[in-house]
Amino acid sequence: MTEKDNQLEKSKTTKKEEKKYLKMGITAFCTIAASILFFFALYRMDDISRVMQTITKSAEPIIIGLVLAYLLMPVKNFVEKPVFKLMIKIGLKENTCKDFARGIGITGALVFFFVLIGLFVSILAPAIGSSIITLVHNMSKYVTSFIAWIEDIGIKDTTIFVMFGEYLTDFTAALETWAKNDLLPLVQQYITQITTGVFSVFKTFLNFIIGIIVVVYVMSIQETLIGQGKKVIYAFFPAKKGNRIINTLRKSNEIFGGFIIGKILDSAIIGIICYIGCLILRIPSPLLVAVIVGVTNVIPFFGPFIGAIPSILIVLIQSPIHGLYLAIFILILQQVDGNIIGPKILGDTTGLSSFWVLFAILVAGGLFGFFGMLLGVPVFAVIYYIFQEIIKYRMEKRKLSSDTDDYVKLLYIDSQTKEMIYEEEKPVEKEEKVEEKEQ
Repeated sequence: MTEKDNQLEKSKTTKKEEKKYLKMGITAFCTIAASILFFFALYRMDDISRVMQTITKSAEPIIIGLVLAYLLMPVKNFVEKPVFKLMIKIGLKENTCKDFARGIGITGALVFFFVLIGLFVSILAPAIGSSIITLVHNMSKYVTSFIAWIEDIGIKDTTIFVMFGEYLTDFTAALETWAKNDLLPLVQQYITQITTGVFSVFKTFLNFIIGIIVVVYVMSIQETLIGQGKKVIYAFFPAKKGNRIINTLRKSNEIFGGFIIGKILDSAIIGIICYIGCLILRIPSPLLVAVIVGVTNVIPFFGPFIGAIPSILIVLIQSPIHGLYLAIFILILQQVDGNIIGPKILGDTTGLSSFWVLFAILVAGGLFGFFGMLLGVPVFAVIYYIFQEIIKYRMEKRKLSSDTDDYVKLLYIDSQTKEMIYEEEKPVEKEEKVEEKEQ
């Protein structure tokens, strides 16, 4: 090897060492900077929270538009696809067909949304409000008739009935006082503010209009946004990592979107069936009961119980026998939903076991309340999927099995050969011989 070759070799070695130390320096700097930022964030959490609230409030119409666009996208695709196929069959140009079908799809999605809003404002909201006001004003009469019904069936002298009657009377009196003195005036105050507060109404209306405009823009440039997102990913990551990121995002959208949209559709179907069933069984306050059951059904696992308890109590106070009918009907309805309707609509979108579903609901519900219980399962399912992919990648890199069943009876892995050593199970014949000797 000549002196020139030696110098080149030394130069390469030096450059490698410089790159190594540079990476170490950058890593150390980033670690220290991240630690300082984390401490600063904890120390100034209130200020950061206020800034985030200001940003969120300013971006409210954009957020509304993005959420609505995400939820209405299946409706738009449902309308757009058959229109596009029909236009192609007619013999028009593909670009013309695509633009026309997209316009029809966006229009169909917006019409669907406004029809839902119109139905709620014109039919559901007044009927629900009327049911609540009637229930509040007649609460004492319902309780009196309920206690009289219990006396008629012959359990009035029992200790349980006396305690239940006292608690029910006290609770009803407190609830009626709170509803009349606090709830109804508060509702009337909000209605007055909405009707008289011109600026507040105008701002809400403006945010809604901007949100609708955002929906139209997002739906019209859907493919462009997807293409730009992929381009950015491949600009910052190598092809292999970029592929993994895009596949993860695609799967996350499948999990999250499939669960949320499917759950909303499932709950709407359950609410409609519940309303029809209540009308057939002549259940009091049928619309209020159906709305409670349908809305709470959005929450996985606990939703049916959360909706069933207040619904049955509301009906039980008004008519005990109808309360019993409703309890049996809701039990049957939830079984049908859990075994037939739900699996047909949702399938296994989350890929989570019952334990992890329960874990996600409890943790997210404890941290973020109702929205945590609603979104906790799909969010945790996405995190669970990403963690699974990371584990799978690392196991494949180490040339080990990624199948969980292979590790159930594993004793250890040979560090040299990577062979998986399992527990040796005793043959049945040997065990029987041992038992015979002992006898």
